[in-house]
Amino acid sequence: MQIGNLAAIDLGTNSCRLLITSGKGYSIYRKTTTTKLGEGLHAAGKFSDEALKRGLTCLAEYANIMRDYEVMDYKAIATASCRMAKNGADFVKSVEELCGLRLNIVSAREEALLNVKGARLNAKKDAEYVVVYDLGGGSTEITLATNTDNPKIVYTVSIPWGARNATEAFDLREYNEENADKLKKEVQKYTSEFLKNSDFEKYRKKCDFLATSSTPLRLVSMSHELGNYNRYNADGMAENTTELDKQIQLIQNMDYAQMSACPYIGENRAMIFQAACVIFKTIYDDLQIKRLTASLKGAQEAIINDLVRKWQI
Repeated sequence: MQIGNLAAIDLGTNSCRLLITSGKGYSIYRKTTTTKLGEGLHAAGKFSDEALKRGLTCLAEYANIMRDYEVMDYKAIATASCRMAKNGADFVKSVEELCGLRLNIVSAREEALLNVKGARLNAKKDAEYVVVYDLGGGSTEITLATNTDNPKIVYTVSIPWGARNATEAFDLREYNEENADKLKKEVQKYTSEFLKNSDFEKYRKKCDFLATSSTPLRLVSMSHELGNYNRYNADGMAENTTELDKQIQLIQNMDYAQMSACPYIGENRAMIFQAACVIFKTIYDDLQIKRLTASLKGAQEAIINDLVRKWQI
């Protein structure tokens, strides 16, 4: 049987991502849209009318693109913001009615496992375990898992802070040391839990460390002096955290205008990048990670691989 094109949609708190592949899993189209779906969610507890409109507009566009590419099968997931928003279920219903897309709200554990399955495509083959952390807009998952074709989670923790909601809650549009320290202490509640409950020291030397989302990809683009943010070139690049520290220090000295003009950050990301860097650095500091790999590959690649296997059976 000839397998038609496949698609994966990953709707996050700040961005929505579409990946379309051939039936064998080869990428043929990829798009990321900044929806800011979670804008104002921390204070209001629900999606604003403006955010809902942006989300629906994006998903309607994606549905049209999928039709143009004659997508045979797909899976669309929604993560932290839809889990938290009081009107998250209503939004999912609207997406199906208005866009014709079935949107599945996944648990933090499901999200973590999907990201592990995708990110481990960039892992060292000889590592027995991987630690993957995915810094989203509304949450951040840290996961220790086996580095196998069907990875098993040893332990995972979901931190209820991501780049978008942390920016709003801790007023970090521009860097402020006092507010950054408050965010750091919040994140450390969960890194401490992870270190203790995972019995991490038993696994440390057997682990490869990977980080998904645009934050590590942007920082690695900076440290490798790629000239601008290039997520495709940065995908799979490894870097010492001492070098990432230098880039974060430069960013902390930037004001909002400078971040907007920076080719590695840009206007769409500038608003939330200081908080993202605080969360990102706190995790690799607390876990004492010396070197990590930035991964573009994550939940979408895992979804595609699952769809390919489904149709090959």
